[in-house]
Amino acid sequence: MATADQIIAATAPPHLIDHNLIADTVESLCDGMVLYEKRPARRRDGSIAEGLYNAWIILNNPKQFNSYTTDMVKATILAFRRASVDREVNAVVFTAVGDKAFCTGGNTKEYAEYYAGNPQEYRQYMRLFNDMVSAILDCDRPVVCRVNGMRIGGGQEIGMACDFTLAHDLANFGQAGPKHGSAAIGGATDFLPVMIGCEQAMISGTLCEPFSAHKAARLGIISDVVPALKIDGKFVPNPTVVTDRMLDDYGRIIHGEFKSGAEFKEGQALIKTGEIDLSLLDEKVEALCAKLLETFPECMAKSFEELRKPKLEAWNRNKENSRAWLALNMMNEARTGFRAFNEGNKEIGREIDFVKLRQALAKGVPWTEELIESLMPGKGA
Repeated sequence: MATADQIIAATAPPHLIDHNLIADTVESLCDGMVLYEKRPARRRDGSIAEGLYNAWIILNNPKQFNSYTTDMVKATILAFRRASVDREVNAVVFTAVGDKAFCTGGNTKEYAEYYAGNPQEYRQYMRLFNDMVSAILDCDRPVVCRVNGMRIGGGQEIGMACDFTLAHDLANFGQAGPKHGSAAIGGATDFLPVMIGCEQAMISGTLCEPFSAHKAARLGIISDVVPALKIDGKFVPNPTVVTDRMLDDYGRIIHGEFKSGAEFKEGQALIKTGEIDLSLLDEKVEALCAKLLETFPECMAKSFEELRKPKLEAWNRNKENSRAWLALNMMNEARTGFRAFNEGNKEIGREIDFVKLRQALAKGVPWTEELIESLMPGKGA
């Protein structure tokens, strides 16, 4: 009887049709700000599975916390398309450069300097953003989000579109919309109620208070969490987060909550004395990809396609209405919030005077350039 290798050699067609839309490399579409790499897939015993790969899609804008520009969005869409149609790809790993940020969402400099006040342009941008989220949700391979740092705003939304999330425990997760002139309707308001329930989704989407990686794992936003901080050569848990207790004195769950006061500051100081090592995160990612490899491929595909449906149904129901609202919002609150973030700094802050805005609107004051200017950080003094 012939071996599997002999059958493959005898029956593989001499020519395969290329289903990619374009032949250009992903990197050429955005000056290398999105990277596409095929890394050898490994079996669960660690051996290389010859001819099979995991596709790594890597955001490469670390100076701006891996926020995505318009060109990066376009490149990411085509990267997921490329991985989806590549017969050799087992799984997709979606991650970013560095250890500070996976992604903080859209590039606020581009938002403030080009899209603010131009709803017709932002509507076209949102077509691309929606296509990026859909490219993740529709990918023909399982998608693993390797969270190498904070996952905030639109970064959280594209991350939640993935099938699995593995993170190091110094990463934070959350939304920023109502604090910076937007609403978390690029996926968060669709995905969060499905993933963690309405109350916790409301907290994240409206109050913009981040979850630690430990709390994100407890709530069900991510699959698993590993330490990344080394002190004196030994891995230790995030010292700014409660990790050694489950309940407080009143029986409330506190595991994964941020410490406060002096304890939090002590934790921050300890982080500065250590080193960040993502080797455990990479081991966890490789182990998950190996588990995905050792399955029937079509049965695997049908399984994740079905399990995506709750997120897909919510997303497809709302994405066009959300796109229209976000475009129009660029005329007032987004225009103001993105300018404040882009023009502010640590000294004067990056948020507007929210109370003064509400006081003005309570008296029926119209949105004008003068009003917006008066609300900018540092202008109220």
